[in-house]
Amino acid sequence: MYFFVRKADIDDIPAILSLLSEVSQVHHEGRPDLFRSGQKYDGPALARLLADNRYCILVAVDTSTGEIYGHAICIVRETPGDRTHEPLRTLYLDDLCVSSASRGQGVGRLLVKAVRCIAEMYGCYNVTLAVWAFNDRAESFYTSCGFRPQYVEMEMILDK
Repeated sequence: MYFFVRKADIDDIPAILSLLSEVSQVHHEGRPDLFRSGQKYDGPALARLLADNRYCILVAVDTSTGEIYGHAICIVRETPGDRTHEPLRTLYLDDLCVSSASRGQGVGRLLVKAVRCIAEMYGCYNVTLAVWAFNDRAESFYTSCGFRPQYVEMEMILDK
């Protein structure tokens, strides 16, 4: 299979929702104490994101069938400077998913490359994302794409 990446449109929402179900399941299985079984976004919410110029939603499409095998949801974040931090424009990769049917075929790398191009187009300093500590596969993938830890957020779960 060969793939290309394009900006998503309203007709892509059902395919994106299907991919979001896969992401949701990974999170729910990894941390059921934090994640409910259910999607991060629904159809109307995705439609609002598509209309919001701060967001960029990309889809990876099979060139021969037109079927969507991956997506990336990004948002431009502006951080004003203060006494200790420089002002910063970041492209935050809120969600990336490659369908289980096409993992290992370069779809994720193609999406990350497109995300980087979008960040450069927006004049961003960097691309950031969050990876949950239980998701070794995702962490390994992002590291192989050139991402490095920026900081580590830790938790202490309290007894009830």
